[in-house]
Order: sequence, then structure tokens, then C-alpha cells
Amino acid sequence: MPIPTREEIYAALEERHGRELQKKLSEASVAVCGLGGLGSNIAIALARAGVGRLHILDFDIVDISNLNRQQYFPEQLGMYKTDALYDTLSRIAPYCDIQKDCVKLDENNIPGLLEKESIICEAFDKADQKAMLVNCVLENMPEKYLVAGSGMAGIGSSNTITTKRITKRFYLCGDGTSDVEDGMGLVASRVLICAAHQANAVIRIIAGKYEI
Repeated sequence: MPIPTREEIYAALEERHGRELQKKLSEASVAVCGLGGLGSNIAIALARAGVGRLHILDFDIVDISNLNRQQYFPEQLGMYKTDALYDTLSRIAPYCDIQKDCVKLDENNIPGLLEKESIICEAFDKADQKAMLVNCVLENMPEKYLVAGSGMAGIGSSNTITTKRITKRFYLCGDGTSDVEDGMGLVASRVLICAAHQANAVIRIIAGKYEI
């Protein structure tokens, strides 16, 4: 079966989301920093929602340990995550403008790499990397919206994962406490819940609904 045209896909999204919201989604640009359990799921949710431009950033490769919760396939093992996810996103949303950067983010390159996006998703695995990105964005790019994740390990109650508005443009999703360092592993279902919170926060920001 041939791939639907851009117009056909847009019409189907517009029917589901309404004309006004879909126009906003199609004109939005979002960066997803880190393409692991959080980031790969966030990016797929935003692509399916019809976000017009996605900027995906990571430096890692797909490992067998990723397959329990990240949106990759066994045949993608050994690929850079940016390349593997780019291929998947292109199949899901063939007309989405996807930019990929296989790079490790740091305080020096973040401002330049993320200058075009109005909304930034923090989706790193390690606490120090999370703090680095959050601090860098808040200090150097206060005009950006930032959606971060903290605490989604284990198999605790789904209801403990929430979205909080920390400042006017900074949102934090997760339970805020659970950590793999406490011996609680990362399980697909709970990681996906947190990723869905982050993706939904992004969509609400795009829609102009800033309160939680």
C-alpha cells in the first residue's frame, strides 16, 4: 500500500486533534536530548501527534540492555541511537522534519545545538547529566520551555508519577525519588508512563495550556 500523502496524514491528524491544535503542533519545534527509555518514547509520541519538527540528540549506540524499555529493535543493535530512531520516526511520520545530532551534550555546545527549538526535553539516564542540561538551559536560555524527568525506576504505583510546574517555563515529570542506584531497575511500563507525562506536557505547552 502506498504511503499516504502529506495532506492525507495532516487531514487525519486534524480530524483527531482539531484544526487549531494541529496547526500549532505542525508548526512546533521540539528537541529531545537523550534517546534512551524516556527520549525514544517521547520522540515517538510527539511524532505520532504530528509535531512538525523534532531534533533528536544522543551519542550512544543501541545495546541489548536497551531492548527492555527503549524503542529499538534487535536488528538495530550496534547502530547509533540517532540513526536507529531517525529510521523509526521516519516510518511513523514520513513528513516530519527530523534533525539528528550524534553528539554528547555539554555546557559549551548546548546553546548552539538547541538554539532553534522553543521546547527542550531532558531525557538523560544519569543524574549529573540531567542536572547539567537543566542548569545550562535555565541559566543560558531562559526563554526556552524545559521538560525534564526524574524518578521512574522500579514497579511502584503509576499514580506516584506526576508532572509539576517548577517555574514559569520549567516542568518536571516523575516521582522524584526512585533511582536505579537504589537497586530498583528500569522497567518499560513505568519508564513509558514518565515519558508519556513529558510528551503530554510538551503538547500542552504547544497548545498554550501552561498550568498543570
